[in-house]
Amino acid sequence: MATIPAIAFSEIAQPRSGTLVLMAGEGGALGRFGAGLDKKAGGAVTRAIKAAKFNGKSGSALDVWAPGDLGLARIIVVGIGEPADMQEGDWLKLGGRIMTRLRAGSGDGATVVLEMPAGKEVSADMAADAALGLKLRSYGFDKYKTRKKSEDEAEGDRDGEVSKVTFALAEPAAARRAFVARDKVAGGVLLARDLVNEPANSLGPKEFTKKAQALSKLGVAVEVLTEKELKRLKMEALLAVGQGSERPPRLVVMRWNGARDKKAAPVAFVGKGVVFDTGGISIKPAGHMEDMKGDMGGAAAVTGLMQALAARKAKVNAIGVIGLVENMPDGKAQRPGDIVRSMSGQTIEVINTDAEGRMVLADALWHTQKKFKPRFMVNLATLTGAVIVALGHHRAGLFSNNDELAERLAAAGEATGEKLWRLPLGKEYDKQIDSKNADMKNAAGRHAGAITAAQFLQRFVDNVPWAHLDIAGTAMDSPANEINQSWGSGFGVRLLDRLVADHYEE
Repeated sequence: MATIPAIAFSEIAQPRSGTLVLMAGEGGALGRFGAGLDKKAGGAVTRAIKAAKFNGKSGSALDVWAPGDLGLARIIVVGIGEPADMQEGDWLKLGGRIMTRLRAGSGDGATVVLEMPAGKEVSADMAADAALGLKLRSYGFDKYKTRKKSEDEAEGDRDGEVSKVTFALAEPAAARRAFVARDKVAGGVLLARDLVNEPANSLGPKEFTKKAQALSKLGVAVEVLTEKELKRLKMEALLAVGQGSERPPRLVVMRWNGARDKKAAPVAFVGKGVVFDTGGISIKPAGHMEDMKGDMGGAAAVTGLMQALAARKAKVNAIGVIGLVENMPDGKAQRPGDIVRSMSGQTIEVINTDAEGRMVLADALWHTQKKFKPRFMVNLATLTGAVIVALGHHRAGLFSNNDELAERLAAAGEATGEKLWRLPLGKEYDKQIDSKNADMKNAAGRHAGAITAAQFLQRFVDNVPWAHLDIAGTAMDSPANEINQSWGSGFGVRLLDRLVADHYEE
């Protein structure tokens, strides 16, 4: 796996070696420390800025190699544009861009001087956000690569390694404190990315369960329901999806009790965990079927979130439930036309065995609300290709029966950059999943496919505030950006942690 650098904070001072990163505003203007360092280097930095016509705009960067007699391998000048225009998300992106530049060259250690021109202060939260962005960008999944970079491989095929990055600013102690919780959340994001990136032959329901059980060392109580318990609870919808696989399904319940009142109603998060989805008897086309190893992105996000909440000791009671199955074509697999009875007692006619995730969630949602009586439920699922047609890869679909919960989720999405877009629910859509042979059917055709999938889920939600996030376009194979170059993004962990932190902690 790629090296995740150690992150430290210090007062502003000139490092004796390695790489130094300076910030520049519009026109390439440096701060006080940067200007002083340039003077020591005989004007090497400002000469490079002028020669390259570097304008300091946000997203720009300039390398100055072996500058003067400072003992440094190089100086990187990163543009931030107009300092007054910097928003919360811009500091996160800045950290990611810095990590990209650091890995593009040599030098094991680096110092990032967080100093804006014109005497603008860099707060502890700004510094901590930059450090978070740098850590998230440092992730890479190369666990199964055995060859090292050779001379005949194209430059840039592999990132360089950076073992430590120090952020230097006026108030390092405050930044260090602010980063502690962010660092724990980053750990949850990286866990979710690892899970999504793992191939299905290495991560079946049993192996995923072990990953969740590892959270017990953080104080998370983990309960595992095996096939025997699932049958006893009559979770026939979930079981039907997994009956064609040699690897039996699991339902895993993770519980974090961080509130002062341990009996207070919890918040609940439910994740779809189809570790591989062939489509079953309604088999998918061969093209890109390998991507279906990521069809457990919802379960990965819930597991990463539970790690983040426990690691930062969130003052909330929280439940994470993940339904883990594999959808395979086999002599024992469910067939189109089968009718199964869900845990709720409602019957489902299977029209398409590739509409399997909603059946897993049907029993998981019902079990969660009946057993734990949560304050709200949010489920996450790589549920439909239709949501990608509607929203592309830049926003996840949001469906909800509660305006307040939907608005809070949308606000958390804007704050973290894990953006959502609310789509409708309604009786006219609900009619599309009515069945002549059962209480409902599991697929309603191409029209409004993401909405009818959400309508299906809503039938397994009683009077509980609930939201469904369709993350098919954002959890896997989403566009690379400043803080993630991985196929698996870990989408949802930071979003939901922010929701909890802003509204549901004591």
